[in-house]
Amino acid sequence: MIAAIRGEVLSSGAGWAVVAVGGVGMRVELPSGRTSQKTPGEEVSFHTSLIVREDSLTLFGFETPEELAVFGHLIAVSGVGPRSALGVLSALSPAEIAAAVDAEDEKPFRKVSGIGPKTAKLIAVSLQGKLAEFASAGGSATAQDPEDPADTVAAAVASGLVGLGWRESEAEEAVRDAREAGAPADHAGLLRATLALLNAARGGARGSGR
Repeated sequence: MIAAIRGEVLSSGAGWAVVAVGGVGMRVELPSGRTSQKTPGEEVSFHTSLIVREDSLTLFGFETPEELAVFGHLIAVSGVGPRSALGVLSALSPAEIAAAVDAEDEKPFRKVSGIGPKTAKLIAVSLQGKLAEFASAGGSATAQDPEDPADTVAAAVASGLVGLGWRESEAEEAVRDAREAGAPADHAGLLRATLALLNAARGGARGSGR
């Protein structure tokens, strides 16, 4: 288990940095929204979590032990993978996450890319009583800016697709891809564009299996 690393930044981008440790360059995935991009030559220190999969070893890094602890709680929630947990910590501080959970308010989590309505609700419910130590004055997640209407539409479209039988992760990814491709922002337009992507992917999968 790699619990922490310290060294010089060799290269970096939005949400990652390669750190020189003992003559080896180690890539660390970082929260991108609240952690500034690191500069090559900068000395850094991260609390880390090594996620082991059959085909990969991925190191996630955090500037505070509180972020690391909350990351651990998030990935313990059913349906929340390391990337989604990192997305939550890119958008919200540990105190904001704790405040949202305490209020059983899933809206802050729904604003995170890759987190759908069902998963957002599950986070708010599953972490009840587990994040009290991270709450602090001024950390309320409900005091943020109003929810982006486009995000509300996207969440509604994803929820509707789940109701039609698509997997939640599949629906959320397709909605995200459709938005990035320039799909209309209204509900009907986004739904049509997302369904086109899903049907094209399903058709391609059938074709490849012949």
